Amino acid sequence: MKKYLLLLFCIGSTLYSCKKSTKNNIKPSLVVGIVVDQMRYDYLTKYVNRYGDYGFKKLLNEGYSLTNAHFNYIGTYTAVGHASAYTGTSPNQHGVIGNNWYDKYLKKSIYCVDDATYRSVGTNSNSGEKSPKRMVTTTITDQVRLGQNMRGKSIGIAIKDRSSVLPAGHTATGAYWYEGKDENKWITSSYYMDELPTWVKDFNSNNKVDDYLSKPWKTLYPIDSYTQSLIDDNPYEGTFIGETSPTFPHNLPMLREKNGNYDIIKGTPFGNDLTLDFVKSAIVGEHLGKSDAIDFLAISFSSTDYVGHQYGTDAIEIEDTYLRFDQNIADLLQFLDTEVGIGKYTIFLTADHGASQVPAYLQSLNIPAPYFRDKEFTEFLTEVSKSHFGSEYLIENVSNYQIFLDKEKIKQLQLNLVEVANIFAEEALLFDGIYKTVTAKTLQTTQFTSGVLEKIQNSYNQKISGDILLIPTPGTISRGKTGTTHGSAYSYDTHVPIIFYGAGIKKGLSHKSYFVSLEKYYDSEYFDKTCKNVSRVCYESYDPLIHINAQSSLWDKITEQEYVEVNKHTDIPTIPITDENKIVDILVKWWTKKFPMNEGERNNNAYVLAAAFN
Repeated sequence: MKKYLLLLFCIGSTLYSCKKSTKNNIKPSLVVGIVVDQMRYDYLTKYVNRYGDYGFKKLLNEGYSLTNAHFNYIGTYTAVGHASAYTGTSPNQHGVIGNNWYDKYLKKSIYCVDDATYRSVGTNSNSGEKSPKRMVTTTITDQVRLGQNMRGKSIGIAIKDRSSVLPAGHTATGAYWYEGKDENKWITSSYYMDELPTWVKDFNSNNKVDDYLSKPWKTLYPIDSYTQSLIDDNPYEGTFIGETSPTFPHNLPMLREKNGNYDIIKGTPFGNDLTLDFVKSAIVGEHLGKSDAIDFLAISFSSTDYVGHQYGTDAIEIEDTYLRFDQNIADLLQFLDTEVGIGKYTIFLTADHGASQVPAYLQSLNIPAPYFRDKEFTEFLTEVSKSHFGSEYLIENVSNYQIFLDKEKIKQLQLNLVEVANIFAEEALLFDGIYKTVTAKTLQTTQFTSGVLEKIQNSYNQKISGDILLIPTPGTISRGKTGTTHGSAYSYDTHVPIIFYGAGIKKGLSHKSYFVSLEKYYDSEYFDKTCKNVSRVCYESYDPLIHINAQSSLWDKITEQEYVEVNKHTDIPTIPITDENKIVDILVKWWTKKFPMNEGERNNNAYVLAAAFN
């Protein structure tokens, strides 16, 4: 993800330098980060005809959107996604490798933001004993404060504690999350403060949640208009406790008692309404965007994830949740325009991960999508351990598709750790549902530069990760037969929206598909195809003699790519070359002949050579 953010900032800064006007370089008073939990990129396009004009469409039409942004690691979970989005780096650097993970020093499973050295504020439970200490790098929220000598505020808000604590960073002036159950309170940790601010206490006293839970969850529009989803009653969706079918309407007043009381709101779109209500109170109560310093508000909308887990990606419930969330976005933008001021705030919207389609549904269509059998896999590894080493106690823990070996036991048996790990890695490949395996030693001594192994390397943190890392077969998830989850390195989990909007943001989107459409439209031999190279555009942007056409218009059309069937052929057998120097020599000769370093083509052709070496 980091490379896409850097690319956008590079393009933005260079293009702005062409203009004499400083209109797009206005410093915002408030930066608002929005993470939509479990939002696949295709939710932007799938429901686009049903969205209103002032929510997602406004962000897309007036902001800058990256259409092919992916997380570059495996372990696409909530905590990891939030930490990665706000630090700009991957788990191998920031140290958050899951929501929970096995601590090989403490010999127990730990939660990403638990910290018993701090106490709860706003509740008598231990739900407020949190801090960002396990995230070992700074966030953009930290850097904004550091860059202003600690002036300005940074505040995190989410129903989930980890989705508030991690984005808010180490230097946050506040982070708040929702304690449901029988409490119905927004709470925090003594890491940030010793007492809740007055505006939070006032909000907790208003008890808006009872209003939301006083009526059934019905579809926003007539249910027969939800044509982008499966039929309402299908076997691939989960239910609330007490329901006999996963169908509308969902009787929340009746269901709340058996579903955690106030906690039930998390699994409905009204959880997003509640979050937005609290966000508005925070903006007013903290006077965000009112000082001469930049404030930062990090918001995460968690209910999209709860709904997605229960019903899956193709349910009417998920479509209804996003149609309602589109209205939440419109409401937030209007509120910011009024409270902070038009042109005085900057927004980015992204997601922490996507989600897979429900495997049971895919299986019904004869599409491979297995369920991973965790218990059987552990038993399988035990048998491997006994057959190869005469002991069933060499494995300390198996979690998050990682195997932690018992190093003390291995030492006692005078075994070689690297050899033991290699055997487990090789044997694990024989288990149905495992696609690839790689040992920690391999990741420490090899540099992978592409594919899923590069992603797993970006996830591997030598200090805290396991000894063998596993990659499941595409489409595989570990859960029951209804609903869905996430966590893989495949595109359905990694592909997320990134949209920038507001002060300092030039409208548009990642340009390649538009450039190709423009090229096809003109169909001219004089069309300069080398301009598709982003770096060349950067150089042109600094040209003091560049001509700017004040009468230019925005090209906003995309021509669908035409696919041409080709005749199959048989490759001529070749003898593989293993000498690296010879490989380099062959590639350079090919490149020199086919891609000469002509004026205007140097950057593109240098990229071609680099890609060939890769």
